[in-house]
Amino acid sequence: MSGIDVGEELGARAAQARALALLRIRSRALAVVITPAAVAVVLFAAGAQGHLGGPVWDGVRWAVLGVAVVVLLVAAAVAVSVARARPAVSPTVPVAEEGAPDLYRLVRDLADRLGVPAPSAIALTPDCDSWLEDRTHRTHRTHRTHSGSGSGSGRKTTAEAKNPAPVLVIGSPFLWWMRVAELRAVLAPVVAGTDSSAHPDIAAARRFVRGLDAAVADGAAPGRGALRGAPVTFAGWVARLLLRACREHAAEMERCVAATASMRAQGVDYALRIAAQEQVGLAYAGWDRLLTRVALPAWRMGRWPSRLDAGVVSALTELSRRDRLADGFTSRLGERPACDLLEEPGIADEATSLLAARLFHGGPAESGPDWAPVDWQQYPDEVVDRKWRTEAARLHRVLDAMGVPPASVTDPAVPTLARVMEHLAGPGGPGGPGEELAAGIGAAVARDDAQAPAPGPAQQTASAAGADPLDLWGPDPLPLFPLQPPRTGTELLADHVAAMVCCAAVDTAGAAPGLDWLDGPALLVDGERRADLAVPVLSLVEDGDPDPLRSWLAEVGVRSDKPVRLV
Repeated sequence: MSGIDVGEELGARAAQARALALLRIRSRALAVVITPAAVAVVLFAAGAQGHLGGPVWDGVRWAVLGVAVVVLLVAAAVAVSVARARPAVSPTVPVAEEGAPDLYRLVRDLADRLGVPAPSAIALTPDCDSWLEDRTHRTHRTHRTHSGSGSGSGRKTTAEAKNPAPVLVIGSPFLWWMRVAELRAVLAPVVAGTDSSAHPDIAAARRFVRGLDAAVADGAAPGRGALRGAPVTFAGWVARLLLRACREHAAEMERCVAATASMRAQGVDYALRIAAQEQVGLAYAGWDRLLTRVALPAWRMGRWPSRLDAGVVSALTELSRRDRLADGFTSRLGERPACDLLEEPGIADEATSLLAARLFHGGPAESGPDWAPVDWQQYPDEVVDRKWRTEAARLHRVLDAMGVPPASVTDPAVPTLARVMEHLAGPGGPGGPGEELAAGIGAAVARDDAQAPAPGPAQQTASAAGADPLDLWGPDPLPLFPLQPPRTGTELLADHVAAMVCCAAVDTAGAAPGLDWLDGPALLVDGERRADLAVPVLSLVEDGDPDPLRSWLAEVGVRSDKPVRLV
């Protein structure tokens, strides 16, 4: 037996030992519950046989019986709350076997090589990670997308029917950036985890912990009255006590399971996996930049890019061109991409892109006039230009509300960049004129955000293809994972002044809005991106010094006294 086999066996035994420790905690809790009832049975049995007689013992017997009944009723209520609590499920886009037969075939072949059960289904998530997720809870079964009657359905055994394998969740950026061989190598340790999931003790321990976690979440959920919420809150308190006792064993069990899966997967594409891990880190960096710099401005403008996964390839290609550390990674692009394993990658990309917009920004579940998809070709006009002109218009509305005089006396209604520069460069109260303007911009942005329609659940129709991916997550408000903290007034003011400068450059100097895959909205002058605008704008906003910006405008050929078209 090799060292890997010995380590795998030791890891599996350690995981089973931790699972048994968790089940013993459950058994001890059950023992505490039935102890009063057992004492009552003993006392009544002794009385029936003529022992422990007299009025005192009769009173003790009935008192213990009353305590036993109360404890059993409370325990039953807690058990019902734990059983009915719905464990949270990661929002994903299900992938049916009919829509990705090659992907299912790859995963099943990988499971056969590892000697483990194949996952029951595959789903995509807008994240750079992959994992197995248990969706055997009764509330999840109605939402699952079954694989159909493919070749794998006839190979299910009775044990698999009783304990279905978990769902394999794959990060959608991996499918578009990684090659097929790289994806197989990265998924090997994940798929290897289905062996531990099929173990009855580990599966029972996981269900116990997840039920407690769901009960704690239900007990902490707002919106219930005092009378209705008291039982659920008490059940959550009891579940929290048990969960605290399970914390160490549950964490160690999952570590042992992960270590066992990693050791088992070392026999499959181990050398390729080391190289593929570099692609994982690169994909994460590109995905983060794409969301925060490119997608977030579009979401704020009521547009959601419908090809985020395809965009991450462009972002990572651009990163490879700029960063010497990533040099050479683009040479892999000639190989078959993993997204070819999907029958219709464009539809999957659009679904995960909409899910990303809802998770990270809180957009509605369906498209509409104020929430429409946008292609990358339309991004400069639909997002960048509209963003600049919307922010410039807001800046002038705040200046009007503050009573700032126009720069042009002959035509006061004409908005110009000179008006903004003269106000910020002029004298003011404490903190300068920029502080008051920044406060006004912050208040205006807050008002506009408050007037925006709140995201709601998906409108289910008769032709709906499936349930809302966020239905199983819970009542938490959107966005679930905000990408950026709230911006300060100074940051908002700098963005608005930069937008005004860009509008003036487009209208008076022949510049154009553009898209930079790593930095988002960009100003193109003679076809080249100008990335040196931030410093002169900050000098004007923070220090009241207009000279650096005037020099920049003169170099580009922007006329600050000319009118600017606003939204």
